[in-house]
Amino acid sequence: MHLLVRIFLLAALALAALSPARAEKLTIAAAADLKFAMAEVVDTFRANRPGDRIEVIYGSSGKFFTQIRNGAPFDLYFSADIAFPRELEKLGHAAGPTRPYATGRLVLWSLRPELAKTALKDLPRAPIRKFAIANPQHAPYGLRAKEALEHQGVWAAMRPKLVLGENIAHTAQFVDSGAAEAGIVALALVLSPTMAGKGAWTLLPDAWHAPLEQGYILTRRAAGNRLAADFANYMGSEPARAVMRRYGFALPGEEGK
Repeated sequence: MHLLVRIFLLAALALAALSPARAEKLTIAAAADLKFAMAEVVDTFRANRPGDRIEVIYGSSGKFFTQIRNGAPFDLYFSADIAFPRELEKLGHAAGPTRPYATGRLVLWSLRPELAKTALKDLPRAPIRKFAIANPQHAPYGLRAKEALEHQGVWAAMRPKLVLGENIAHTAQFVDSGAAEAGIVALALVLSPTMAGKGAWTLLPDAWHAPLEQGYILTRRAAGNRLAADFANYMGSEPARAVMRRYGFALPGEEGK
């Protein structure tokens, strides 16, 4: 009997030695323009660590800023405006320095190709009843869309036609569903498998709005979270950067290319 017990214990120890390390968990708050790119980055990251649990919640960068400031349980925060994580860092809510990861790009998008080719200055005279942008009050893409419309002198004329998305993915849904005839959305979304080939889009010149520099932090909650630190470092790897390039992001060190 004792021999059987010893054999059982040795077998259990052997199985424990061969089993993978205890799975870890990571919760990420990510700007809505990352909806498709981040999903691919997470997949490539998890290829060699399938046991780890990674949950990504997408939304408005400004709203995430407020939630993290009030103690929301996020480990990593990817913002479409680097100013938000920098402010959290300044306020003591970060476990490390803010890191840039991309610069976002804006496009005029419509399911009707002729509207997508309309010059912004001609939008008030175009056959558009509803025009979608993200809410400038808390969505960085919405603020940059407002700046572009102001630069072309049509902000006041377009205001009565605006429908405001809670975030840039919500804004794209307005156009995709036909609730708005056109809108200013993220290049990363129109290049996604879901949107690619629908209608047409025109890239807006960077000079028409402030740079949409994007950045991320490890939150104070993630101090000591090895999985969070590993993923943060992975964002600077070539596999992750390759995914981001495919979605039209300009990357740190490559902006002029």
